[in-house]
Amino acid sequence: MNSFDCEKSFLVDFNLETGFSEKAETTKRRLSQMSEMYCDSEAVKKLLETGDPIVYAFHEMGFPERKGDLAFGTTILYPGTVGDEYYMTKGHFHNQLDTAEVYYTLSGEGYMVMENPEGDTIEMPLKKGEAVYVPKRYAHRTVNTGKRPLVLFFTFAADAGHDYGAIETKGFRKIIVERDGKPVIIDNPKWK
Repeated sequence: MNSFDCEKSFLVDFNLETGFSEKAETTKRRLSQMSEMYCDSEAVKKLLETGDPIVYAFHEMGFPERKGDLAFGTTILYPGTVGDEYYMTKGHFHNQLDTAEVYYTLSGEGYMVMENPEGDTIEMPLKKGEAVYVPKRYAHRTVNTGKRPLVLFFTFAADAGHDYGAIETKGFRKIIVERDGKPVIIDNPKWK
């Protein structure tokens, strides 16, 4: 937990272009931590032979998971592809499945890929200056389809928690790949 008192009002210094904050806790996800999530295992292997790139980072305030508080922070998803599949976040459901989330795009472009347990899927484009509402009961991940970092501000109920396991096991039904220089939404050939 940071040194600020979350029982009182406070200011946070998020940079609106980079998403970075001096006060936030930073977590970085590298390709090796997500290698099974991409469809082209040979492309993953080749990339890992030359290094282990950071795919994304997120900065959050480290609130206790308590009812009534809001968790918030920024996600920075770097540009790149694994084979023809764009860099993406791991994605998650909330432990409290009836929790919605809001993301506001600070810079860059991409997609929010969502699906609920019944199999309904939604793919919403992300662009600077627009917010996307992720409905309750939907797993969600972001995908960077641009040439620069995709930077998003997020907020959700602090007691919602994160369930990454279901996504790591099954994946999402839809993925976004590059075809002729443009993003295309296709069925995930690895979806179980």
